Amino acid sequence: MSNYNPKSLKAEEFISDAEILETLKYAEENKNNIELIDALLEKARPKKTEQGVTCAGLTHREASVLLACEIPEKIKEMYALAAEIKQAFYGNRIVMFAPLYLSNYCVNGCTYCPYHYQNKNICRKKLTQEEVKAEVIALQDMGHKRLAIEAGEDPVNNPIEYILECIKTIYSIHHKNGDIRRVNVNIAATTVENYRKLKDAGIGTYILFQETYHKESYEKLHPTGPKHNYAYHTEAMDRAMEGGIDDVGLGVLFGLELYKYEFAGLLMHAEHLEAVHGVGPHTISVPRLKKADDIDPTKFDNGISDEIFEKIIALIRIAVPYTGMIISTRESEAVRGRALNLGISQISGASRTSVGGYTEEERPHDSEQFDVSDQRTLDEVVRWLMELDHIPSFCTACYREGRTGDRFMQLCKTGQILNCCHPNALMTLTEYLIDYASEETKKVGFALIERELAKIPKEKVRQIATDNIEQIKASNRRDFRF
Repeated sequence: MSNYNPKSLKAEEFISDAEILETLKYAEENKNNIELIDALLEKARPKKTEQGVTCAGLTHREASVLLACEIPEKIKEMYALAAEIKQAFYGNRIVMFAPLYLSNYCVNGCTYCPYHYQNKNICRKKLTQEEVKAEVIALQDMGHKRLAIEAGEDPVNNPIEYILECIKTIYSIHHKNGDIRRVNVNIAATTVENYRKLKDAGIGTYILFQETYHKESYEKLHPTGPKHNYAYHTEAMDRAMEGGIDDVGLGVLFGLELYKYEFAGLLMHAEHLEAVHGVGPHTISVPRLKKADDIDPTKFDNGISDEIFEKIIALIRIAVPYTGMIISTRESEAVRGRALNLGISQISGASRTSVGGYTEEERPHDSEQFDVSDQRTLDEVVRWLMELDHIPSFCTACYREGRTGDRFMQLCKTGQILNCCHPNALMTLTEYLIDYASEETKKVGFALIERELAKIPKEKVRQIATDNIEQIKASNRRDFRF
């Protein structure tokens, strides 16, 4: 008997093991049910209305049927639908960001992460505020405007006060034309009071990966430390929202547990946030287990192929059409390139996963959290995106204009967000090209901007964007936004 209740605040009720097992059984029984599969694809298709675009999405059970389906022509239809949905909600924009590792001190015993406290090989490091400043200037000199800060869980070395001080330092640094305009935070589950402090510090999205939704596996993978507590970790997003944080980001570490189980659990978590708070996840990340210091991913026997990984990305986009989807430099250029057409809307560029890595000329490996597959510079990634006809966007306007939480979702779910995001992307791309890009990238970029300006449907918006872009080119004026 399933105790499943998406409106419950208890982890084992909104992520019900019995419900997931029933879902997987149902999916297996219906994986060749063409009539049902066609109906689900039709249900998920974007529909134009007077207000804009609407998209029904799919439940965890419906999406699990599509994941179980192995019929090649149906998978092809899924991929085409994922691309259509991504285009309807996000256009061809790809938001750029970089992770910033503050400290790798950690008291947890996670068996898949080199930061676990028993690892004596890794060089332990915590940035001082002067070092934070140097890292931020190095990131600003590349052209980054949006960071995701990361730190291990250690109440002595990385208390909330340290994280808040780092956020204050990051926002205070104005270097040449560089500013970090949005700081997202990826730190361990904490209290409502601490989430309130993070909100007051002006963070963007609070990100926390579940790692695995399978409770028994979760407890084995986290044998010691505060992270061992499955319920406290899984219920963190509810506490974050109670603390006033509008935008939260979910994710699992694919490769720790069976992917079909994780997929259902992830969608159930998104449904739970919608049911309780009226706002689903602002982002969903799709990290895969990778090699790192003293971690061998082949020891985990649930690794997934590129084909399965890409199918998961497409189906998350179909099931949760409004969410931002993030892929990191864990993945290769080839995988990231294919994923962009299946629903990804945010990628990192020129990432370093070591503490203090951006100020080093050579990529340091002694404090890395995981191997970086895509090691290109930000300029190379930006040019690559534009050559694939994507718009690299450094925009942070929604967050600073108060378009967060339910206000963002209301605009996004009707496709209205395009009226702000498309011109904002072009204006922030212009800033990047003028201030940081190589000559080759500038040439590709300005041609793209000219083509894309012509696509802005409202003449008034198009004219304002065009005028602003001319001002960016002619002066040091920056940060125009709709």
